[in-house]
Amino acid sequence: MSSPLQIGLLVFPRVTQLDFTGPLQVFAMVPGAQLHLIWKRIEPVPSDSVLTLTPTTTFADCPQLDVICVPGGRGTDDLLNDEEVLDFLRRQAEGAKYVTSVCTGSLALGAAGLLKGYRAATHWSAMEMLAQFGATPTKARVCIDRNRITGGGVTAGIDFALTLVSILVNRTTAEAIQLQMEYNPAPPFNSGSPDTAPAEVMTLLRERGAQNHARRLEAVKRAADRVV
Repeated sequence: MSSPLQIGLLVFPRVTQLDFTGPLQVFAMVPGAQLHLIWKRIEPVPSDSVLTLTPTTTFADCPQLDVICVPGGRGTDDLLNDEEVLDFLRRQAEGAKYVTSVCTGSLALGAAGLLKGYRAATHWSAMEMLAQFGATPTKARVCIDRNRITGGGVTAGIDFALTLVSILVNRTTAEAIQLQMEYNPAPPFNSGSPDTAPAEVMTLLRERGAQNHARRLEAVKRAADRVV
């Protein structure tokens, strides 16, 4: 009898909850999979919304995973120079079948030195930052390069997870999960990408996020100086 798939998702303060909960919902429907929500300590972790997350295991107690996944969010910035987090990711990556991320979680993989020489996706606002970690930025909902699988921004986490299930198990299982979730997106507007969003919407978001973007650039630079 084959061992159950061990799938772990990192939780951390100010994680974007949909980066995390989208893939989690998909993985929870994989027959026999064991899921782990991982942080430094077993204590409530605030997301970037009202939702609070509860880890199920610590870095020290986490088993070797088949899949390690890092979601994104503003809290990612604090991970980039956190050696305890980066060391955990490096250790897990040595034995994991797949090293993965959603949204700006790829920056944490990059800061751990795990994307050097790989193509990778991330949120559109952070795309140019990946190159500082030796990765090749790739504009895609899901980017697969050997055993590195990275998703684009936020909602791409569901696409990423379904794609990964098709690889880990089979396409029929992935499609059954998609149907069970009734994942059949039909967005009311065509502004979900910088390529299609109205100019005034792009300007609004860039102005709102200018301070956070500058803070992230500084964190990326400090992390990249150690990696590349």
